[in-house]
Amino acid sequence: MTASIDLYYWPTPNGHKITILLEELELPYRVIPVNITQGDQFKPDFLKIAPNNRMPAIVDHESKDGGDPISIFESGAIMQYLAEKHSQFLPKDVRGKAETMQWLFWQMGGLGPMAGQAHHFRQYAPEKIEYGIARYTNEVNRLYGVMDKCLAGRDFLAGAYSIADMASWPWIVPHERQGQDLNEFPNLKRWFESIQARPAVKKALDVGKKYQHKPENMTDDARKILFGQRAQ
Repeated sequence: MTASIDLYYWPTPNGHKITILLEELELPYRVIPVNITQGDQFKPDFLKIAPNNRMPAIVDHESKDGGDPISIFESGAIMQYLAEKHSQFLPKDVRGKAETMQWLFWQMGGLGPMAGQAHHFRQYAPEKIEYGIARYTNEVNRLYGVMDKCLAGRDFLAGAYSIADMASWPWIVPHERQGQDLNEFPNLKRWFESIQARPAVKKALDVGKKYQHKPENMTDDARKILFGQRAQ
């Protein structure tokens, strides 16, 4: 089957979200690596697709309306688009959809940004700023607690397995680097391990293995590209 979706990708939690969904949907796709440590996200051709110079982004060459290819940036928007197009992993009923979308937005507005800041101050910052480390490590801990309470009475965040789980799970993968211990959150740990065991999730993670890098191997030039951005 010919791939109809171009995925602009790098193996970050936001990149993993999309490969997980595409694998769960069993859709063919073509990976176009966007090496964010070398500045690929600033190339003119990519900016036409993703004006916020962030990956992931997709181009769907078989849009549901039958028109020209459609490009989408922002991982949450991509997930909603694909789930709605293929009528999977997003309930159609009003209440089910609302619950799924609120957890998706919770990840986009809370878990992702706060975990990202924890990663930055704990792993990437050139100097150790204890206030920043404590601030974001504690906030991620609070958010883990929110998930743990939600999962006390259900298997997945919105009841059934959905794009909300696929969006949140990659941000829990590096929990140790965020200063978190999953043993403190038994419901979250159970949820995490059940998703980790899914074949599609394993395939999705395999996609990024050849592109992975470690924080300690980051060059000064890469740091400037990733963390020194201003409006041009």
